[in-house]
Amino acid sequence: MTIRVLLADDQALLRAACRILIDSCDDMEVVGEAIDGACAIELARAHRPDLVLMDIRLPGSDGLAATSAICADPELSATRVLVLASSELDEDVAEALRAGASGFLGKDVTADVLLDGIRTVAAGESLLSPLATRALITRFLVTPAEGSRLAAPEDLAALTAQEREVMGRVAEGHSDEEIAQKLSVSPSAVRSHVHEAMTKLGARERAQLVVVAYQSGLVRAVPPPSGAL
Repeated sequence: MTIRVLLADDQALLRAACRILIDSCDDMEVVGEAIDGACAIELARAHRPDLVLMDIRLPGSDGLAATSAICADPELSATRVLVLASSELDEDVAEALRAGASGFLGKDVTADVLLDGIRTVAAGESLLSPLATRALITRFLVTPAEGSRLAAPEDLAALTAQEREVMGRVAEGHSDEEIAQKLSVSPSAVRSHVHEAMTKLGARERAQLVVVAYQSGLVRAVPPPSGAL
């Protein structure tokens, strides 16, 4: 199936480069281009893309507001947001993950990394680089702004012991295959536990499970290596 991508960036040259790159692939195509957040929301509702490649810094209604609106729209539940940021260690990236974005990439990534990232997120996986994720968790996610906490420790009572185990390992950055091997279950069983945990906790994306795991205390934040911030 072809991955339908909506580009949201105010720089015409970057949009053109991304369109050429994406349209050169047999398994994906660009269905629209937005120059600001309001336009991104409008085009997402019009085209129902599989993925929005969202610049977090947009004029007017910014990429963060657009990400929140798209991820909160029930009619766009199948649309995923991949955030592009000039810095992976940005508080806006943390807010985008809380809002339901599936992951993020720095704008300095290679073409191959960008295309692989689009495929990863479109397939329903999270895209969180381990180093940047640890830094984000330490700086922003463990101590969220007022009203932005996704879950409290007592909310985890709804999960089974294995769902909590799987959720914790997802938050630590392990793949489904690695978790399955560690727990002596099948990868499909791991995915089932992830889905159940997301449903019970009201998480839209796997990335939100990572946020919940740290905010609830299921997993403890480890400070990033010296110099990572």
